[in-house]
Amino acid sequence: MTPADERLVAALQAEHAAIYGYGVLGPKLDSTALTQAHNADNAHRARRDALIVRLHSAGVTPPPTAASYQLPFAVADRASALKLAALLEDRTAAQWRLALPDTDGDVRKIVLDALVDCTTRAVGFRKAGGLTPLVPTFPGKTT
Repeated sequence: MTPADERLVAALQAEHAAIYGYGVLGPKLDSTALTQAHNADNAHRARRDALIVRLHSAGVTPPPTAASYQLPFAVADRASALKLAALLEDRTAAQWRLALPDTDGDVRKIVLDALVDCTTRAVGFRKAGGLTPLVPTFPGKTT
């Protein structure tokens, strides 16, 4: 497996975790934020599916989704749900960011698009939740 494939596998695992997280936080959201979460969930599902196809075509067996994932905190209300949504996007963006140095060409464009998409969604969730800063200094970089 190439370094690029390894990074795409890590991104796939982050996509799996994000999809799980949206299933947990969705019931705590109002209608506007719920639409935002549905759109985010659909975007992660589409990326997951595309990654699975790409990895299979490269001869890499994609890792399956886990039965459950450890959440960083309890989701008890709208505020914690929006905080989790922003965190899911940030964590997924971090995995896509790590893939940038190991990719090129069309794959690098896919990776960069995913990083930008996750960062943009995170900003939307932070704005909806009144969280700051709205935009991280270095999107996808963990501190």
